Amino acid sequence: MKQPIRILGIAGSLRRESYNRAALRAATRFVPEGAILETFELDGIPVFNQDEEQNPPSKVSELKRRIRAADAVLFATPEYNYSLPGVLKNAIDWASRPYGDSAWNGKPAAIMGASPGATGTARAQYHLRQIFVYLNMLPINVPEVMIGNAGARFDKEGNLTDEKTKDLIHQLLQNLVEWTRRIEQP
Repeated sequence: MKQPIRILGIAGSLRRESYNRAALRAATRFVPEGAILETFELDGIPVFNQDEEQNPPSKVSELKRRIRAADAVLFATPEYNYSLPGVLKNAIDWASRPYGDSAWNGKPAAIMGASPGATGTARAQYHLRQIFVYLNMLPINVPEVMIGNAGARFDKEGNLTDEKTKDLIHQLLQNLVEWTRRIEQP
């Protein structure tokens, strides 16, 4: 029997009640058979300082360890000022350093994002894809999970209620698992 695909989920928001953290929690219920989704919280990661990259803070070391232990990564990103949030970019920078020691290299990835706005983090997701090029990450392309008008898709407790969005997240995870298995083939 094949080993389960280990997916590391990272939400690009620190806000406890964020739609992206809620989407990531929902994703844990839609993981296909043969996969495991665990999450990593970005709170506590200091601002990147190149002077410290050879001796990173323990939270950064833990992030890099968790990325390396994962077979794939699922990002849930908000959109701030037409791009990804600083906290997510900061974590990406830490885990890619020092040069030549990037934990992201060769990792399959998927992106989703939720926003109160109509475009549902489209610009942030496209910017994240640009970053993947430099990181040598291998993202899946479909489905694009851009959860616009998020207030109508989650209840007051942060539970995802929209069936179409549930289906999209399930398909995204299914495609990520299949993509990861294809890449793993010798």
